[in-house]
Parts: sequence; structure tokens; C-alpha cells
Amino acid sequence: MLLLLPLPEMKQNLSQRSDKPVAIWLLVGVGMIIVQIVLGGITRLTGSGLSITEWNVVTGTLPPLNEQQWIAEFDKYRQTPQFNLLNTDFTLADFKFIFFWEWFHRLWARLIGVVFLIPFAIFLVQKRFKPSMVQPMLILFFLGFLQGIIGWIMVASGLTGDAIYVKPARLALHFVFALGLLCYTFWFALKLLVPEEKKVLQASAKKLSLYIIVLLGVQLVYGALMAGYKAATAAPTWPDINGALIPSGMMRMDGGWVNLFENFTTIHFIHRGLAYLLFVLVIVLSVKLYKTNGSSLFNKTRWLPLLFVSMQLLLGVLAVLSSLKIVPNQWGPFEWLAQLHQLVAMLLLLSLVWVLYVLKRR
Repeated sequence: MLLLLPLPEMKQNLSQRSDKPVAIWLLVGVGMIIVQIVLGGITRLTGSGLSITEWNVVTGTLPPLNEQQWIAEFDKYRQTPQFNLLNTDFTLADFKFIFFWEWFHRLWARLIGVVFLIPFAIFLVQKRFKPSMVQPMLILFFLGFLQGIIGWIMVASGLTGDAIYVKPARLALHFVFALGLLCYTFWFALKLLVPEEKKVLQASAKKLSLYIIVLLGVQLVYGALMAGYKAATAAPTWPDINGALIPSGMMRMDGGWVNLFENFTTIHFIHRGLAYLLFVLVIVLSVKLYKTNGSSLFNKTRWLPLLFVSMQLLLGVLAVLSSLKIVPNQWGPFEWLAQLHQLVAMLLLLSLVWVLYVLKRR
């Protein structure tokens, strides 16, 4: 048995174990986190996020199983500002629809926890984890736990006062932390799958990719603010913003800097401007990547950031133009485009993380 081996032989045995099962497990987690973020987008677009007014980690796993339980949950929802100020005409059937998406969103989060913990225990028994994996594992645990806490803080922000939706700033925080968890899990998997000798020497492209990721992070915050404020209809025109390339009224709110995060016109202007800047920077990055020869995998994937940023720009324009056709409580063209816009944003982010990882300075 491994435990009976002398220490040098034990270390040699551990070092010979393949990291591939752990990496595959992490990539499964990446896929599940993407699905979770997509479900979060559907929950937001269907107005379902406030349908469950309690956070019961264990007892909330099952949905209501009979009519009496459904009525009890509906009565809880009817005490919320969203029902009293926005959805007073909701029937029990309407409530069941929005309840399903919030419940499924939370159920999928629980499944991620199960998929993480069971293989973790198995790998622990198999002694498959190397010392270098301990710290990343602890960080994954912490990020996952923190994401759950932020999710409930976000939901709670829409259950009191005159709030009919969650606070946009907390929605943005929840979204950004989810993306942080996604990127960290993906990076951890790459460390186990891509050996150092497979990396490509390109210092300037690596630096540029890092700058683009930081800028994209800011852009995603503004995307979340657009979603949280439902601001698409505030300027449903393109390429102008309500008739002007530099619209007036961007600083009309008292407080100065508050306009950067609460003024719909300002949010539109910044979000669109960052999109154009990201598009140009990714083109520059792609030129650098195409001038660099690397492994076959690198050569086959270096075009992905340019593809995704082009798709993202197009979907953003189409989403804005279709926003006037939004029909309350119905899923239409805008909702499809907005959901695809979010999905492609994640793919763009991951493609840039891949480029950042596979490149090296020296």
C-alpha cells in the first residue's frame, strides 16, 4: 500500500500519478459554471430572481410537491415589493413559471457542489493531489462559498422597500465573482494539462492579452449594470446614442461620479466605447498571434479571441436594436440575443485566458 512505502518512494509514486483526471474534473466544473451563469441570465431575463424569498440550503432542494405547498410559496412571494408594485396580476401558474427558473438556478449550484465534493473526496483517498494543488483547491472552495453568499445578498436586496428587482451593483458583483471562479478553475486546469515546454514565447502579446482581460473585466461590469438597470431601451439606436455619438445628459445626475454607475446614458456610452476599444485591441493581439509560430494547438486556437469579440460586438448591436420589441413576461428576440451576448462574453474571456496562459515572456 502507498501509506507503507518509504517517504522517497511515496513522493515518486505521487509524482508519477497522472494529473489528467483532476484536470478533466476541473474542466467539467468549467462547463457547469458556464451553464450556471447562463441560467442566471435566464433567471434575470424572465424576472424570476425574487420568486424564492428564502435561502434554505438543504430543505430548498426540492420544489413544492403539492398544491398546498405551492400556495404557501406564492403567499410568500405576494409579500414582496415585486409582486405588489409590478406583478399584481400574477396567477399561480405565472408564479410557477418564475419559481422554476430560480429554483433550477439554485439546484444547479447545488449540483456543482456535489460534482466538486465527491471527486474531491475520491482523489483525496487516491492521494492524487500533489502539494502544489493544495492552495488552488482552497481558493476554489473559498470562491465557491463566497459566490453563494453574494448570491443571497443580491436576492435579499430586492425583497425590501420599494425594490422590484435586485440592486444592479450587487448583480454586477455576483456576475463578476462568478466569472472570477470560472477563470480560476480554467486556469487551474490549464496548469495541469499544458506543460511549460508547450508554451509559446511572445512577451508583447502576453502583456497585451493581460491588459485586454483587465479592460474586458471593466466592460463586463458595465454589461451587468446594463442588465441590472434594464437600460437597453434607454438608447435603442445604433451607431448613435439617441441621435448623438456623444450624447448630452451624461453628467445630469448630482454627485458627479454617480453618473458613471447609475446614469443610463453614461452607462450606454461607456459600454459601447469599451466594446469598440476591445475590438481594436483584439485585432492588434490577433496580428501578433498570427506572426507567432507555436504548437499545433496554439495555431488552431489563436483566432478564437477575434471570432468571439466580433460576435460579441454584433450581438450587442442587435440586442440594443431589438430592445423596443420587449414584451413583459414573454421570451422574444431581445431575450435570445441578450442571452447569446452573455454566453459569447464568457467564451471571449476564456479564449483570452487561454492566450494569456499559453504565452510566456521568456
